[in-house]
Parts: sequence; structure tokens; C-alpha cells
Amino acid sequence: MKASTSYLLTALVAGAYAKDQGTYAVLRFNNAGGQFSTEGRMDPIASPGSDKTHSHGIMGGSNFDVVVEGDQLLDANCTNAKILNDKSNYWVPNLWFQSPVNGTFKKVPLFYMNVYYFFDATNDEIKAFPPGIKIMSGDTDRRTPPATGGLQLDPTKGEIQAVQWTCPTQDANIPRYPASSDGTKAGLQDPSNAGAGAGFPVVNCDGYASPLRQDIHMPSCYNPEAGLNDYKNNTAFPTPTSGGKVDCPPGWVHVPHLFFEVYYDTPQFQNEWTPDGQNQPFVLSNGDRTGYSSHADFISGWDQNTLQRIIDTCNAGFVGMDTCPDIPGGLNTEICQIPSKNPDPTEPWISQLPGDNTVSGWGV
Repeated sequence: MKASTSYLLTALVAGAYAKDQGTYAVLRFNNAGGQFSTEGRMDPIASPGSDKTHSHGIMGGSNFDVVVEGDQLLDANCTNAKILNDKSNYWVPNLWFQSPVNGTFKKVPLFYMNVYYFFDATNDEIKAFPPGIKIMSGDTDRRTPPATGGLQLDPTKGEIQAVQWTCPTQDANIPRYPASSDGTKAGLQDPSNAGAGAGFPVVNCDGYASPLRQDIHMPSCYNPEAGLNDYKNNTAFPTPTSGGKVDCPPGWVHVPHLFFEVYYDTPQFQNEWTPDGQNQPFVLSNGDRTGYSSHADFISGWDQNTLQRIIDTCNAGFVGMDTCPDIPGGLNTEICQIPSKNPDPTEPWISQLPGDNTVSGWGV
């Protein structure tokens, strides 16, 4: 392991590193024609070594594999992250269009993807991820509606809701979800954001350069006692404290708060279906027709000194962390494509989702 024990010792020192205001910087990727680094039935977090999973789109370093152990990502030969010393991997379920005519499926291409690195206001010291940490957010088995269409990241207020769908439209007033929906037959409107909600919207998301978007927040408190691999127990969302800050439990490490923003090229399908205000044609690769099981995964392949420099000095916001000066290792312009161990079918239309995942949700 390249991560030394001094990491944990320094990370547990608290009190002198209060951060009164949150900052952030967006990580962007080099991708040609809306491509992930690789795609297929691979998930080294939830299904290591197996193809018994659903299809994912993966960004990041070339050492991604069906098994990822320890700090192996650090030795990747290339990455498509714009920061050269980020060899991490970021992945989400693929999105598919199901034909209303004959029920066949066609993969929806990626439009583009960003990962926001939020450095929240806190009384803790925010530390770089330890190499090899595995984090997952969302529930792949969920088909039932959450309590609300809005995000809920406060553990003191009940169940965390860290995933959402955003639907920019040319007509900003068009309802994205049925007004009377209780979530059992269609998605739920976010009460504070007319353009977003829980589950798939029922209209064409045709905003300028802004099609259908998957949004996933990741927890930012790491429990060293649980360890790098125990993704079900090793992280949690921080708890709000006074002054608008959020803190981690004693003995935990406060790491960056990641937010995945994944745009899909849904406008190319707008002539393939007729919106009726009640139904929609998109399906996640795990067979979820509702969109409630939106989720994301992350394994860190960051050089810790580079990420720590960004945490401490880079408040680039939306313009991107690649605009920050003096980043160790510099920037990356390479497009990094990775051969897939379990690739998706190459036919444009297929009769079943990869892995034969059955479509479910909303009465199917």
C-alpha cells in the first residue's frame, strides 16, 4: 500500500482546520463524441470479479478492472480526467431507451459528465482520499418512491436521498412530473426546483446543450475502522452544525464531497416516443423503469499531494479545477479508452438488457 499510516494519524487531528465557507472545483474529462472510458458489465465494488451485474459507463484511469485492490489505480498508464494525477474511476449505470413500438432497447449515449468536488464549510480538516477507497451512493434495488422529490442529505432528518434527475426544457413551464403523482406510477416533482425530481421525468428534456441529467451526491465522512473496501459501512453523510457547517463523527475523516453530473443524449430519441404527461421510455441498465435506483460508484486513484493542494487552494468553481495554478503533475489532454472485459452488445437495438436484467417498476 502506498498510503502510509501517517495519513490516518494526520487526518484524525481536529480543531485547527475550521473552514468557515465552502468552496468547490469541477473536475472535467476529455471524451470524444460523448464516450466513457469504457462500458460494460463490470463493477469492482459491488460485484468484484464477476459479470453478474448490469452495464455501467466508467470514466477515469486505465487500471479499471473487474477487480480493483489497494492502490492499483495509481499506476494507470492514462486517464481522461483533465488533472493528470487523478487516475480514479467514476461510474454510473448506463441508460437505455425502450421502444414503445416493439419493446427493444437502444443505449442512450453519454453527452458529457462532470464531477463536482465540494469542500464544504466544516470544523474538520478536509483530507485527500486514501488511495483505493471505495464509495457508492444510491440503491440499485430501489423501485419504490422516496419521501420527497427533493434531495435530502441531512442524516438528522431521516432517510438520505442523494440522487435526483434534472430535466432542462426549452419550455421552462412544462411540468416534468404529473401534478398528482405520489411516486407509485410516475416520478415525484422536487418541491423547490421545477426542473428536477425523483425518478424519470415524463417530458422531453430538450434544453439547449442540457438534455436529461442524472445527479448523485456522495457521502464525505470516511470511517477508517471500516476500511477502504467496506463500501456499505465505510462512509456517511456529515451532520449539520452551527454556522452552516457540516462535521463528521469523531474519529472519522472528512473527505471531499463528490457530486456526479451525468448528461445523456436523450434528444436524439425525441421522435421515437410521444410524451403523454404520464409515461416515459427510459430504463436504467439494472432494469429500473422508475429511475429511483440511480446510483454512482467511485474508487480513488488520486495522488494525495495533488488532491490536497486542490482542496487547500483551488476554489475554481464551475470554470473547473484544470484552471487552478500550480497543480502538481499538471494537466491532461489525453483521451483514455479502456478495453472492456464484459462489453455490451454492439447491435443498435437489442431484445434484452445486457445481463438479461428484467425491466421492473411502476407496475411492470
